[in-house]
Amino acid sequence: MKALVLSGGAGTRLRPFSHSMPKQLIPVANKPVLEHVLENITALGVTEIGVIVGGWEEEITAVLGDGSRLGARLTYLRQDAPLGLAHCVSVARDFLGDDDFVMYLGDCMLVEGVAEVAEEFARTRPPAHVVVHKVADPSAFGVVEMDPDGRVRRLVEKPKDARSELALTGVYFFTPDIHRAIASIEPSARGELEITDAIQWLVTDGAEVRASQYHGYWKDTGRIDDVLECNRKLLDGLARRVDGEVDTASELSGAVVVEPGARVTGSRIEGPAVIGAGTVVEDCVIGPHTAVGRDCVLSGSRLDYSIVLDDAEIRGAGRLHGSVIGRSAVVGPITDDSGRQRLVIGDHSRVQVAG
Repeated sequence: MKALVLSGGAGTRLRPFSHSMPKQLIPVANKPVLEHVLENITALGVTEIGVIVGGWEEEITAVLGDGSRLGARLTYLRQDAPLGLAHCVSVARDFLGDDDFVMYLGDCMLVEGVAEVAEEFARTRPPAHVVVHKVADPSAFGVVEMDPDGRVRRLVEKPKDARSELALTGVYFFTPDIHRAIASIEPSARGELEITDAIQWLVTDGAEVRASQYHGYWKDTGRIDDVLECNRKLLDGLARRVDGEVDTASELSGAVVVEPGARVTGSRIEGPAVIGAGTVVEDCVIGPHTAVGRDCVLSGSRLDYSIVLDDAEIRGAGRLHGSVIGRSAVVGPITDDSGRQRLVIGDHSRVQVAG
């Protein structure tokens, strides 16, 4: 089996961050979402992975390289325009050959993995096997109607009046039959080749398409609040580890990770929290569910339930809660011409100041 990972989207819902980096490289628990996805795939024993890239190709290849660091062999496949998920499969046709494959959206987090679904697919090999999750508002997703035995009756993309609460999660298992289906469909009203249309074509053609309901933690990390919530979930599984320097005036409580080269002085950190390699934390209070990236500087500030990207600087910023500080951003007070201080926030950040 091979894998196809889709990471060519523009990430409009993650602006302003996606102005300066691809949404799939937004870190969750100090690791890009895309790396979490690749780890889920290699956990299935799949190492031949095609990665669909668009305008952020250079940034993604710089982080992932050839995949050897992650135990995979990566092939980058360029999609020049966002023409749909099924179009991505067409772009990857030569790479996929006649192999079965798992297709995985590069911004979806299924924390417990999909090993059970992969095993069922390998055993039964239907032309398509989709992973679904029950949601409160199915109108925002592709929706699957299925029989009690798991056979799919119908797929509808973002229905106004959904007849099912089961949404597509962004993980699909296919045999080569999907290529025949994609060749048989037309672009949708929005000008894209929809993977839901291709799967529905298989259903209409009489093929057995199956679905498995995923009961673990699933999050589409397409919005900032979703990224923060996913960060919280992953940090809850953190194990304490201190590889950096922590002075005697500092206090670490609970599951705190201080990575190599980081330095903590005169500060209190309550876990779960992670301080990235090379980061300096001075006279700060860091609360639970906070992930601070590499080579940051934090001084005289309070921070909780937040994410700080690499190379950011936060000085004298009061208390920040539910914030995402952008890469290389600077947050801190300045004095204006009237002598009053105001908080200045650098580009590509989302900051909430708590009272």
